[in-house]
Amino acid sequence: MSDSRPDDTDDCGCCSAQDHQSRSSDSREQGDADSDGSPDEGYPNSSGNSSTPTHDVAQFSVPEMDCPSCAGKVENSVRTLQGIEEIDPQVTTGTLTVGYDGEQTNPEAIGARVQKAGYRVERSDTTVKLSVPSMDCASCAGKVENALERLDLSGYETRPTTGQVVATYDPNVLDEADIVAAIESAGYEVVDAANDGTTDDDAESSNDSIWTSSRGIKTWVSGVFVTLGLLFEFVLGAQNAVVAMVLGSELAVADVLFVVAVAVGGQAILRNGYYSARNRNLDIDFLMSVAILGALTASLAFDEALYFEAATLAFLFSIAELLERASMNRARNSLQELMDLSPDEATVKRDGSEETVPVEQVAVGDIVVVRPGEKIPMDGEVIDGDSAVNQAPITGESVPVDKTTGDEVYAGTINEGGYLELRVTTEASENTLSRIVEMVEDAQSNQTEREQFVERFADVYTPIVVAFAVLVTLGSPYVLGTSWSTAVVYGLTLLVLSCPCAFVISTPVSVVSGITSAAKNGVLIKGGSHLEAMGDVSVVAFDKTGTLTKGELTVTDVVPLNGNTEEDVLRCARGLEERSEHPIGEAIVAQANGRGVDDRSVDNFESITGKGVRADLDGTPHFAGKPGLFEELSFDLSHVHATTDGGVVTRTAQHLCDRNNCLDLLDGTVPELQSQGKTVVLVGTEEELEGVIAVADEIRPDAAATVARLKELGVERTVMLTGDNERTARAIAEQVGVDEFRAELLPDDKVAAVEELEADYEDVAMVGDGINDAPALATATVGVAMGAAGTDTALETADIALMSDDLSKLPYLYELAGDANGIIRQNIVASLVVKAGLAVAVPFGVVPIWAAVLAGDAGMTVGVTGNAMRLSRVQPRAVESEATVVDGDTTSGDEPTEADTEADTNDTDGAADEVRTEAQRAD
Repeated sequence: MSDSRPDDTDDCGCCSAQDHQSRSSDSREQGDADSDGSPDEGYPNSSGNSSTPTHDVAQFSVPEMDCPSCAGKVENSVRTLQGIEEIDPQVTTGTLTVGYDGEQTNPEAIGARVQKAGYRVERSDTTVKLSVPSMDCASCAGKVENALERLDLSGYETRPTTGQVVATYDPNVLDEADIVAAIESAGYEVVDAANDGTTDDDAESSNDSIWTSSRGIKTWVSGVFVTLGLLFEFVLGAQNAVVAMVLGSELAVADVLFVVAVAVGGQAILRNGYYSARNRNLDIDFLMSVAILGALTASLAFDEALYFEAATLAFLFSIAELLERASMNRARNSLQELMDLSPDEATVKRDGSEETVPVEQVAVGDIVVVRPGEKIPMDGEVIDGDSAVNQAPITGESVPVDKTTGDEVYAGTINEGGYLELRVTTEASENTLSRIVEMVEDAQSNQTEREQFVERFADVYTPIVVAFAVLVTLGSPYVLGTSWSTAVVYGLTLLVLSCPCAFVISTPVSVVSGITSAAKNGVLIKGGSHLEAMGDVSVVAFDKTGTLTKGELTVTDVVPLNGNTEEDVLRCARGLEERSEHPIGEAIVAQANGRGVDDRSVDNFESITGKGVRADLDGTPHFAGKPGLFEELSFDLSHVHATTDGGVVTRTAQHLCDRNNCLDLLDGTVPELQSQGKTVVLVGTEEELEGVIAVADEIRPDAAATVARLKELGVERTVMLTGDNERTARAIAEQVGVDEFRAELLPDDKVAAVEELEADYEDVAMVGDGINDAPALATATVGVAMGAAGTDTALETADIALMSDDLSKLPYLYELAGDANGIIRQNIVASLVVKAGLAVAVPFGVVPIWAAVLAGDAGMTVGVTGNAMRLSRVQPRAVESEATVVDGDTTSGDEPTEADTEADTNDTDGAADEVRTEAQRAD
């Protein structure tokens, strides 16, 4: 048995323990959210102190324990511990069950002994996502976290911006019901749960008006009583008679109305405050409860008449909470819109008929029917039909893409016109849209540096302000000469300001808004830190092939020689290259097929390694390959007869020698084409050179405009990294407009180049295809993969993925990230300055308690959320596509010019054979 011990065996970190009796479902006591039991009520009993069992039980997954000898070693190792009572190794399942005395040992020590025996212990953890829509602020999340701390979880994460809790647990120790009970013991209802990680937000929270909810109605009723109390207090003074005496304090009509306002509007506040105290969480709910109860206590016990302040706190804070929830729902709705892209049902062909079923019941291999105007419900491959499909929901492409048999389609896209049948290739939970939604949700766990700073600051902010509130309350009467009632009001006002909710939420709500906005436009950002880093990038490094270029070779130039036409050259070239598997040959065959040239009989095909190919075409030996191949055939490439049209020499042959319209291929045509980054192929027989074909990886039409736009937006330097030769790299770099290029780089060289750029400029983005550039993408500050839709590798490895091959999305991404960073800074500074300013002004009597609630709490929360939602207005901006044109007229000295592509044989004045590139023809 091989030694699989981990380096550190003191704490295996991957074991699980349970008392079978105390953990059984029929004897577990669930915590009652409304009970007044102990703080631990409803949580698992880890000590196993039930009356039935005599020991605790731990169960371990040991997959390498697969024989009796292995089991013997494990058992002997574990028995060296004190307190081991029973050991049951199951080699058929790789499971070890141990009964032990919890006072003498523990599961960690047992797991360590298993590892000492040389066997790896695995933990069979399960992850669950729970929807908790009422958890919509930092203080809410704090209460839930404190409740979850009491469970033996492997890990957990609260996401108040989306109302979710993600928990990882060992099912041998806990189950989902335990986690739900813990969350609900903190005062928050769990409305949905799914082990597969897909959940929907609470429909009521998302769709029904918050203002007509139960709490909303109670808030309005509370406001009515506050208004009536003010009416009796300041307008109907004569009618504001004393109606009761409580603890020696008089209660007037207005006071009673204010107390009723507190009783109606303060129910939710005091309830949440109770759960905050129960979970030992110093948050806004606890502080507001203290403030309200403190005001009532001061009124009754000390006859300070602070009923109005208590009622104002209850009513205005309820308003603030509703505003906060409404603002948070705006942020959540942006993510919900992504989830709603995919239809819930699909029309499936089964047993010769069609039936409509939920997408969850559609299996891989099923045939799905999609009619015109319907959304495509599943990822799949078209097996019948033709149509234009709007892929904007996934890739952000504005123009529908034609789909036919064999093409891939994505769930959530829209069938614009024709009838389609497709074979499902992935399950609903694993399709491209589902993965995008899940990654957007998970992106919240990747915190920005600013978010981490805010959380650290918030940990000290509240205690400091609470201490300041106590100091002001006790010191104001002596230092400022205020009355005790005024000092208490000052203290209550500072308690309101002591919660950093707006400050804490300012960053995550901006991140969620930015990431969901990007996802709607075909850009997947896999974490707030990546969004933040992209906005700070100084250098953008591009891979060449497949990024700045299309990654597909195409024929760019055909130069016919010795009386042949372009069709003659392509006809011979196709015959020679049809049996070749080289990408250059495939490009030539595709060009010939596109031009519709005739076939030729091909015999005796032969590949000449490193030089070209040979074959008999209609019985005549022909060759295609490098210029060196034809030099070996004794051709004089310095004097080649150029084709003429009606006695007029082609433009590429305007510079001639004295011997009948000749070109110098070696010194003129070939070097010129190669300087433009093209590969040159000569075609001919043993006796005659028939033509020259140039092949190149075509530059993307929007590459140059994208580079220029990035510079306009503030990118300091753009660099191209490629494994291609320096001549080709230089030609591409000049046409695209990058500041620098580095050629002939191996993958390790690209990594070194990125590291060097980071040393000089700090923040570097690397843009590639996400597959063969993975090391460089991982090394860069931000790795951006193109064309990630349907590509698992790119989706998993890149920090940011452009779902389509649209390079123009890169400036949009940079602009969005920059704006997001700006908004985050604005939110942090504004919330901090407003809170600090109000707190400092409180002791001077210029900040009434209602202003602290509306401006310092509700106002700032609504403000930072609204500011963050501005990111949804940032939209991709079209960049002008520029065709790559090489002017055949450009000459230098006495050097001849070369044809860069197809000559225009239909030129009416007979003087042309005009040079046009493939991009020109496309335009």
